[in-house]
Amino acid sequence: MAKIKARKGAPYARILGVGGYRPVRVVPNEVILERIDSSDEWIRSRSGIETRHWANDEETVAAMSIEASGKAIADAGISAEQIGAVVVSTVSHFSQTPAVATEIADKLGTAKAAAFDISAGCAGFGYGLTLAKGMIVDGSAEYVLVIGVERLSDLTDLEDRATAFLFGDGAGAVVVGPSEEPHIGPTVWGSEGDKSNTIKQTVSWDRFRIGDVSQLPLDSKGQVKFPAITQEGQAVFRWAVFEMAKVAKEALEAAGLTADDLDVFIPHQANERIIDSMVKTLKLPEHVTVARDVRTTGNTSAASIPLAMERLLATGEAKSGDTALVIGFGAGLVYAATVVTLP
Repeated sequence: MAKIKARKGAPYARILGVGGYRPVRVVPNEVILERIDSSDEWIRSRSGIETRHWANDEETVAAMSIEASGKAIADAGISAEQIGAVVVSTVSHFSQTPAVATEIADKLGTAKAAAFDISAGCAGFGYGLTLAKGMIVDGSAEYVLVIGVERLSDLTDLEDRATAFLFGDGAGAVVVGPSEEPHIGPTVWGSEGDKSNTIKQTVSWDRFRIGDVSQLPLDSKGQVKFPAITQEGQAVFRWAVFEMAKVAKEALEAAGLTADDLDVFIPHQANERIIDSMVKTLKLPEHVTVARDVRTTGNTSAASIPLAMERLLATGEAKSGDTALVIGFGAGLVYAATVVTLP
């Protein structure tokens, strides 16, 4: 039997650079209130969200990704030609094939980098980061670009009082590269498919082929609604608060650390009430900086963690070399948590 030769990569991996892109248009709660019976106070008290960004026609999933990636590559101090793989996490790229990652890899000027999309909802960045780490240690790529990007305004039902105010658009990217020391901890990840109905698309794409409008949801004007994201808010809240705090603790333990060792906490920016509850449950010390990008960016799903990371570093609330716990969780239900050293 022939013996297969193994290829050895770097001993460890780390995040070398981060970049973000937020669409130009800023949408305050007042705009959301034009279509739902609610108030600015109610939205802020329920979610912490004050504004969000919505993309225009030119700010496509690919265009936003390219902008964020260019910043991440520059921040990492490498060239696009050195990128060996591009991993894009998104649920809002509407072409089934080809993967948007291939377009991004080409337009960035990579040297024919491997490129593919993944769908892991709000945990997508953690999934992509884990794949990147594996590729670098395995030797299949020296540098990997991980992108989280969403245009959730395209999947928002503006007449749904429970979700209309939640979602925003944007892209966040990181470059992951080789390291002589561990700077990305073990990932604690998984899924609970028995709860998949708690966050889902209202109507599957193939329902639009049936030709029977009576079987499709209609808006207040009697027009067929485009598919949107819907969720059972209380069920998701309870799951995120109680179960994800456990996952976060497991990620700390897997990294051989405690809450006292942390400098920064970057949870998925879904809801500030969830963030506050997790901080309390984890008993994070006062010195730990907590990302609250949700206030002005909303829930950007796969983009939320890298966008929050980029903002903390840009504002000086966090600094290079800080130890950060990151955790994403969402539709599936899926989750991923790890500890990283900030670039």
